[in-house]
Amino acid sequence: MIDTDSNIYKYLSGLYSEEYAKKYVDFINEDPVPYIRVNTLKTSSSKLAPVLEKEYGIKSEEIPGIPGSLKITGGRELLGKTIEHIIGEYYIQGLSSMLPPIVLLPGPGEKVLDLCAAPGSKTTELGEMMNNRGTLIANEIALDRVKMLVYNLDRMNIVNAGVTHTKGEWLSKVYYDHFDKVLVDAPCSGLGIIQKKNEVTNWWSLERATRLGDLQLRLLIAAVKMVKPGGEIVYSTCTITPEENEFIVDKVLQKYPVEIIDIDLPVKSEGGFTEHNGVKLSPSLSGAKRIVPWEADSDGFFIVKLKKTGDTVPPEQQRLKPSHFDLLSYDKKLIKDLMNNIHTDFGIDEDVLRQYNYMIKKNDINFITADWQEENTGMFERIGTRFGTIDKNGKLILHTQAAQILKEFITKNVYKIEDRDELKKYMEGGIIKKNTDSPGQCAVRFGDYMLGTAAVTIAGIKSRFPRAKRTQDIYLDF
Repeated sequence: MIDTDSNIYKYLSGLYSEEYAKKYVDFINEDPVPYIRVNTLKTSSSKLAPVLEKEYGIKSEEIPGIPGSLKITGGRELLGKTIEHIIGEYYIQGLSSMLPPIVLLPGPGEKVLDLCAAPGSKTTELGEMMNNRGTLIANEIALDRVKMLVYNLDRMNIVNAGVTHTKGEWLSKVYYDHFDKVLVDAPCSGLGIIQKKNEVTNWWSLERATRLGDLQLRLLIAAVKMVKPGGEIVYSTCTITPEENEFIVDKVLQKYPVEIIDIDLPVKSEGGFTEHNGVKLSPSLSGAKRIVPWEADSDGFFIVKLKKTGDTVPPEQQRLKPSHFDLLSYDKKLIKDLMNNIHTDFGIDEDVLRQYNYMIKKNDINFITADWQEENTGMFERIGTRFGTIDKNGKLILHTQAAQILKEFITKNVYKIEDRDELKKYMEGGIIKKNTDSPGQCAVRFGDYMLGTAAVTIAGIKSRFPRAKRTQDIYLDF
C-alpha cells in the first residue's frame, strides 16, 4: 500500500501535485481493467468477440482508434483459459502497452529489432503488423524470460522472428546502420504498472530509478547506432518519472544525430516535460507523450519517436560464434526430398513451401519466412519456429506449429473433432479412440480452428498437441 509518507507519494506530490498523488493512489487500489489484442494473422475483433461472449460469457467492447483491441467488460475470470487464448487468437495485454508498436509502425518488408523483447507482447504485435514478412529480431538478456518469449512467439504463430539472448548494448557491435526500425521498451522502475505489480512499492526510490537510467541510456544509444540513417526508434517505458524518460532522451538528443517526431496517440496523453527541477530540456520533448493511468484507464506509459538524421561512429565489430546451421531454400535437394511426404500426407502445394527457408538441427526442422535476411545465424538462440521432426524411417512429421501456420493450405488428412470429450483428450495429449484405415499422420481441426497434428495409429488418433500447452488450465465446459 502507498501512504502519504511513502517514497512514491512524496515523489509524485513534488513532481505534479498532492491531488495527482491522491488520484494515483485511488487508481492503483482499483482492479486493473483487462484488455486483449486480437491476433490479426488469425482472426478479427468482429469475429472473435461474439465467440468469446457466446462460449465463455466474456463480454468486450472495441477501442476506437486501436484496431484489434478489446476492452473486457465481463467474464474476465476465463480470459486466460479459453481455447482461443491457448492457440493464439488473442494476447492479454494492457492498452497502453499496445501503443509503442503502433507508433513504430513496422512494414512487411522491413528489418525491425525489438531490443528488450520478453515476454513478447510487443514482439508478437510487431510480427502481426509486419504480416509475418520481413526480418524481425527479438532480443532478451534474461534467459528465463527467453523461454516465455519463445513460447509466446509460437503461441501467436509468428514465423518471421529470430531470437537473440545478449545485452542489448552489445548488439550495436554487431549491427551498425542495419535496421529500419528499433523498439526500445526499456526496463524501468514500473510506476505505471503498480496496479498490476504492487511489489514495486516495496523497493521503489528515486535513487534506484535514477540508477536504472544508466542502463536505459546505454540501450537507447545502442539503438541509435543500430538504426539506419533515416530510420526510426521508439523509446518507451511503463513508468512516469522524467529521470527515466525525458532526461534519457535529452542526453541522446544532445550527442547523437536524432530528432523527435511528433506523434498522436489514440488515448488521452500529455506532452513530455521540457523543464524539471530547474533543468532546461530540449523544447522538442513536448512531442513525446506521457499516458496518465486513470485518464487512459490503463497503465502509465511514456512514448517518444526518434528519427536518425545522420551517421554515427562505427563501433569496433564483435567476433561472433560460428553458425551451427544454414538457412536452406525449399528448392535445395535435401529439403525438397524431405518434403515429399508433406505433399502426400497434407496436400500442401510446393509454391506455399517456397515462401519459407528451413534449418535442420539434428532431426528437427525449423522454418522462417524466405525474406528474413540475417547472416549472423550463430548468435541466435532460435530462428523461426518448428516445422517438423525427421523420424527413424526418414519421414518428416509435421509439427503443430506448422499445421497452425499453414492451415489454409492443408487439404488432406484432416481429422475434425466431433465433441467435447474428443477435444479434451486431444488437448491433454491423449488418444481419440477411432477405427483407422492405416497408420500415418493427420492435422486436427475443431470447428474453424486448426489445433495441430496427430499420429494415426491402430489405437486411434494420438495427439501431438505441444506438451508446454497441455499444462494450461483450459475451460472446456461449453
